[in-house]
Amino acid sequence: VITFLTARGEDYSQVAGFDAGADDYITKPIKPKLLVSKVKALLRRFKDDEVEEAVVKIGQLIINREAYKVTYKNKDIVLPRKEFELLSLLTSKPGKVFKREEILDKVWGNEVIVGGRTIDVHIRKLREKIGDTSFKTVKGVGYKFID
Repeated sequence: VITFLTARGEDYSQVAGFDAGADDYITKPIKPKLLVSKVKALLRRFKDDEVEEAVVKIGQLIINREAYKVTYKNKDIVLPRKEFELLSLLTSKPGKVFKREEILDKVWGNEVIVGGRTIDVHIRKLREKIGDTSFKTVKGVGYKFID
């Protein structure tokens, strides 16, 4: 969370602050109680956005993100790290289409340069282990998890 607290109230200063990545721009003078309330509101908003449940239950699928454990139909499923992270990402928002670029960025990051087919291979392996109907391909876009 980035907040500017400054005496500079000109439009171009505020625009420059937001262009630099600010989440809020507060000009002085400001009453202390109002400042505290604004900061608390910002922290609440960002805290809520970043909270990720440790255990996710979707139908017969249970994902424990802290223990790196997946259970499907009461059977433990052993997943390699990248398959687990891909499953965790897709199940974080069931029904949301994750673009291929977003998947590559969030699962593989800058670790290794991988091709676009890498995602397809990992999805195929997840389909074999968890079921073909749970993962939907959105042609030309990416993948989504369906519960």
